Amino acid sequence: MIRRNFTNVPYFILMGLTDSAETQLVLSVLFLLIYLITVLGNSGMILIIRLDPQLHTPMYFFLTHLSFLDFSYSSVITPKTLQNLLTSTKSISFLGCFTQMFFFVVFIATECLLLSSMAYDRYVAICHPLHYPVIMSTRLCCTLVSSSYAMGLAYSIMIEVSVTRLHYCNSNVIQHFFCDSSPILALSCSDTSEAELIIFICAGSNLVLSLITISGSYLSILSTILKINSTTGKKKAFSTCASHLLGVTIFYSTTIFTYLKPKTSYTLGRDQVASVFYTIVIPMLNPLIYSLRNKEVKSAALRILQKREGSLNRCDLGYSER
Repeated sequence: MIRRNFTNVPYFILMGLTDSAETQLVLSVLFLLIYLITVLGNSGMILIIRLDPQLHTPMYFFLTHLSFLDFSYSSVITPKTLQNLLTSTKSISFLGCFTQMFFFVVFIATECLLLSSMAYDRYVAICHPLHYPVIMSTRLCCTLVSSSYAMGLAYSIMIEVSVTRLHYCNSNVIQHFFCDSSPILALSCSDTSEAELIIFICAGSNLVLSLITISGSYLSILSTILKINSTTGKKKAFSTCASHLLGVTIFYSTTIFTYLKPKTSYTLGRDQVASVFYTIVIPMLNPLIYSLRNKEVKSAALRILQKREGSLNRCDLGYSER
């Protein structure tokens, strides 16, 4: 079946976001800036957490993988988008298109599940602080993260198989800036009901499972916080959840809007705006949210810089003595 697809449609054309040359130039500069911040922010977050022993805790273990996922799915989408904006060649091979979709779904689905694991971590930290080191053991943290990746991979395989089995013989023009399931299904001359159902089940089960875990965790957290008599204690408890809750709200609001709806309600402009936000902007925002609002990360970064400065000064001193 896939060979037949290659024969019918050897490549796709990504129409992008706009036909205006001036707007394309502005978007290319903006997206390049955002991507650079994304790469520096997420790689910097991973580096800080790895280098500072005080951040070797479950929360920052999850945050390391969140940064990796943000960097990864942004890198799957943004470089190709920049190429299309800066060149007249907007084609992508059949294999390249579905490879892009495969890895994007793996990373985005894994991030959904990872965010729910982070919510559970905050629930244990606030509702069961005395048992936190025992409950959030290294083994449990590794199990939660590996399960998130495994389920993300399984979702992606099911979606990929369902979409590549279709025939694409009417048109090869994708009305989008990357290979996403909805605009690709719109090109098929086959019956897409089965593929739509599989995508809806995969996306729906992923989001529902994640949201149930997150909602249950935060309801328990809220109940516990309301029982705290100290105002300072309440503020401290809220501050530990604020960054994660903000990141979850931004991420899920756009993904739910995009994926939990039938193909018939797909509208080009509205869906593209939402897609730009969660594929390009959110990976940049997450490291800013978790670093600028986190005193521990800022303190760790300062300690690393001071150690680096101290080592450089010792090297300079040794060189001068020679």
